[in-house]
Amino acid sequence: MIETFLLAADTATTTAIATDGANPASLKMWAYVAFIGLVVLFLALDLGVFHREAHEVSMKEAATWSVIWLSCGLAFSAFVWKAYDANWLGLGLDTPRYNTHELAGQVPEQPIIVSGTVEGAEAAKQYLVGYVVEKSLAMDNIFIIALIFSFFAVPAKYQHRVLFWGIIGALIMRGGMIGVGAGLILKYQWILIVLGGFLVLTALKMALIKGNDDPSQNFAVRLCKKFLPTVDFYDGQRFFTKRTLKPTYSTDPATGKVTMDPAPAGSLSAKWSITPLFLALILVEITDLVFAVDSIPAIFAITPDPFIVFTSNIFAILGLRAFYFCLAALIAKFRFLKPALILILAFVGVKLLLLSVPPYLGAIGLEAQKSIKIDTTLSLVIVLATLALATVLSIAIPAKAKEQA
Repeated sequence: MIETFLLAADTATTTAIATDGANPASLKMWAYVAFIGLVVLFLALDLGVFHREAHEVSMKEAATWSVIWLSCGLAFSAFVWKAYDANWLGLGLDTPRYNTHELAGQVPEQPIIVSGTVEGAEAAKQYLVGYVVEKSLAMDNIFIIALIFSFFAVPAKYQHRVLFWGIIGALIMRGGMIGVGAGLILKYQWILIVLGGFLVLTALKMALIKGNDDPSQNFAVRLCKKFLPTVDFYDGQRFFTKRTLKPTYSTDPATGKVTMDPAPAGSLSAKWSITPLFLALILVEITDLVFAVDSIPAIFAITPDPFIVFTSNIFAILGLRAFYFCLAALIAKFRFLKPALILILAFVGVKLLLLSVPPYLGAIGLEAQKSIKIDTTLSLVIVLATLALATVLSIAIPAKAKEQA
């Protein structure tokens, strides 16, 4: 699939440059169009072919899909490398990047973000760091999703449907947030200081303050139950129902297949009601929105290039469903995972502050300094090493039975 994307991009670039050779960088929107088309194709195959029938996702199936999504996400870095080197669809040309080499030996007042050429190797490293950081932060999201499914007692065979539509909402929300964020950062570079400080404060909050673990206290859930008709039973994998009575099921003696019985005569309501499955979906969407507020600034700490931020974020999110089914039952065993995520969040926050604060020191009466840029390769090593250490420590020093409970 990635190879097809490469060939399509190459062909599109050749054709488009022939008609608009004056400014190849203006073709970047087609890179976004092609990538979104690829994502839509993935999702259509997922829901329409591989998960057409609701069923409980086994560990083997989840592991297989996790490997597939991980392979696709990593393989896309090869496209990024080649595309930025060959400037397919204008990628790598007139690209926002943090001003590092230009600052050497020059005055601190130089802009933090400049536009220029980005080489393929650097773009691929930025993509990989962003992908790994987002994938890491998504692990903490899994804790909350597992809690939501447990609270609403979502049957295992319907959980994939909730996560699928949750991903659709996440893609739309994150795409909008990245677009708005990139525009603001390029126009008002001091926003980088706000984002860096926010990430550090978030890490401190995660370390020191325990959140509310009762989904029923969520504002959106209480609002839905107060103003919208709801039922307390599931109608298959439907988000809305006209049933007023809990469905009953029958087993076919010949095939052993369980089917839902028709609603009793006169029991259907004229109006639609919300099922617990939809309430679970609302909370999954809100959870992703909350985590996106943390994770998107974290990737902007790596690069201001919207294409890298968007693609790394989306590929990490696409594999979240399969990742959930793999880790939901095992996540409690990795006791040092959450401290590792807090350290990663704090690291990218400090990285962004080191980059953005020094040039603005003059605003508070100090002497302005040159930005401090932590190398992308070093960032990747630090993030991977932190996750590896957390995994090893979790296995070597397991939690006591009382702590796991």
